[in-house]
Amino acid sequence: MRIEQLEYLAAVTRHGSLRRASEKLHLSQPALSESVTKLERELKVTLLDRRRTGARISREGRELLPYMEEVLAAVDRLRAAAGDQRADARLIRLGTVHAATATLLVPAVRAFQSNRPAATVEVLTLQQSQIDEGLAEGTLDLGLVNVLDGDDAPTGLVGTDLLHGRPVAVLPADHPLTAQTQVTIEDLRRQRFVMMRAGYLMHRYVHRVFGADLPHATHSTDGAEMGKALVAEGLGVTVLPDYSVLGDPLHRAGLIATRPIAGDPTLVTLVVRQRTTLPVSLQVRELHAALLARAEQYRAAQAS
Repeated sequence: MRIEQLEYLAAVTRHGSLRRASEKLHLSQPALSESVTKLERELKVTLLDRRRTGARISREGRELLPYMEEVLAAVDRLRAAAGDQRADARLIRLGTVHAATATLLVPAVRAFQSNRPAATVEVLTLQQSQIDEGLAEGTLDLGLVNVLDGDDAPTGLVGTDLLHGRPVAVLPADHPLTAQTQVTIEDLRRQRFVMMRAGYLMHRYVHRVFGADLPHATHSTDGAEMGKALVAEGLGVTVLPDYSVLGDPLHRAGLIATRPIAGDPTLVTLVVRQRTTLPVSLQVRELHAALLARAEQYRAAQAS
């Protein structure tokens, strides 16, 4: 029995089919199938149901999968304990909707890298559905997403709350609305507006609060970072979770300002998601811990 045989079967489970697993592993489908076949002969069980429409993990395979996952997790711990440089240099892929990037994600990656200088973190800006899909398929290790009260994590994923906040109006520092202690939806409706594109939570939120009567002139963009940059340049106003703005460099520099939205009780939460199945490497656990630690620091700073 070889470790890669267990990894191959786990990949078939993660990606849903032999074909998709072979594509993700950059391995030919016949080679992957033959490797699993050898494992079946050794264990004397059928691990894959092979049909004309494709091959998927069998009932017997699903029953044995938890034991295989334990072996893979133990191998990962062994590599880490032995100081395996290949494990230390592992690429970690994190998807984000670009919320609290400067205030949470970047400091957390910096802290992680101070302990794991050989590790590489690849940060991908994606829409929430793409992040959830990447986590489910195993092409992402962690995902940062915004959720509203009542939103549930997709099946197979688990989320840990990092920050709680409220949507706020984000304005150029010299905008007339900054003279008010809070702004109304009607105030915002009359402004040139920077809209998050469909697929982002704040796009859903804006359509909820504005209804069919959206602001008369809008720009649209992907993610909070470009939205704040457009606001700072005086190209419009937008709405974002407060934790995406407070403490941001543009906010600290006095280029953008925030105001509460009158009468709006909406709560928004920044969540880090990951898979509930398959082994999680030591490095991914350490980056997850760094995100939690930075979130605690941010909350303490905002409360002081």
